[in-house]
Amino acid sequence: MQRKILFILHYPPPVHGSAVIGGFIKESKVINGTFNCRYVNLGTSATVAEIGHKSLKKLYRYISLIWQVKKHIITFRPDMCYLTPTAKGPGFYKDALIIAIIKLFRIKTVFHYHNKGVSSRQDNLIDNLLYRFVFRKTNVILLSKLLYPDIHKYVPESRVYYCPNGIPDLKDENSSGGRRVESEKSEKGYSVIGIQYSVSKNEKTVTKNQSIVELLFLSHLIKSKGVLVLIEACCLLRDRGIEFHCTIAGGDAEMTPNGVEEIVAGENLEDYISVIGPKNGEEKLELFERTDIFVHPSFNDCQPLGLIEAMQFSLPVVSTFEGAIPDVVDDDVTGFLVPQKDATALADKLELLIKDPGLRQKMGAAGRAKYEREFTLEKFEKRMVEILKEVGST
Repeated sequence: MQRKILFILHYPPPVHGSAVIGGFIKESKVINGTFNCRYVNLGTSATVAEIGHKSLKKLYRYISLIWQVKKHIITFRPDMCYLTPTAKGPGFYKDALIIAIIKLFRIKTVFHYHNKGVSSRQDNLIDNLLYRFVFRKTNVILLSKLLYPDIHKYVPESRVYYCPNGIPDLKDENSSGGRRVESEKSEKGYSVIGIQYSVSKNEKTVTKNQSIVELLFLSHLIKSKGVLVLIEACCLLRDRGIEFHCTIAGGDAEMTPNGVEEIVAGENLEDYISVIGPKNGEEKLELFERTDIFVHPSFNDCQPLGLIEAMQFSLPVVSTFEGAIPDVVDDDVTGFLVPQKDATALADKLELLIKDPGLRQKMGAAGRAKYEREFTLEKFEKRMVEILKEVGST
């Protein structure tokens, strides 16, 4: 008889890392074929801009969420509940009530963290008490061993499992110099709750000005993702006389595309940086195809999916020593890692890659190989099934 699991997780919309992975789980034939699954959307924000802001609509969604959880617990009677909680702040308090309801019914629970911040709040009296309550007799899935120190005060490592993110392969292996050149039709794709990851072709070839190296920043426009550090590094590259072009792609969040454009104009970087707003589906794939170097100078992250997507497209990555990023990007092998908020170090590594196409190709190929070894969707699904079986048997 299949074990019954109630998945309480985020899935799109809005589109962010945890929600995308939640969508993969919800649509997974492997996971749904192994267990008897029911799903409840843990999110109360309909857009990225709503995250972190109060509204009556979000209150209504939260009340509906509580009702759905209680209904499924009573009618479905799950053997296990799987949650993707928020580590700190208002989101943690919201999730703590959901967890309390589950614990009231004495259901085995596993948390899957796609964010961090527990250790930053563990000295707060109220938060410390809540953490002791929610983590009691609870198993935890983390993206990397590098993230365990965030929860070590509350969870022994014997109750911790590690499962890196994985994504479907969106890149055909028709490539020249590490770059995909499209020459035939294909019908590959992956649908995730309203988002179509499509690689359908119409016999086209992507072209670009080969004399200008293309940099890409692709993330929500949040300061902690390092977008302002990147702009500062671009100023340094321009002042050094380096030829390049940088595309900043991302939708409204803490900042807006128009706001970022004003910052770019204020630095007289209009000839070097384009701010293009959010890109998904085919438009996002075309961005990766035109790119030479992927840049993500974050100072608050766990395991960004954008890095894995870039490696899938054989791109060298320049990022930071943050969260689980060193488990994704091998410094000096698949790209470079620089100290957080260090625009000079970022500019130095970008200059090195801009000037050396052979190094870009070598690092990009190493990144693609690492994606195939460690970060495919198939490997993620297999590991999730193994963990859920093991948790259920304990």
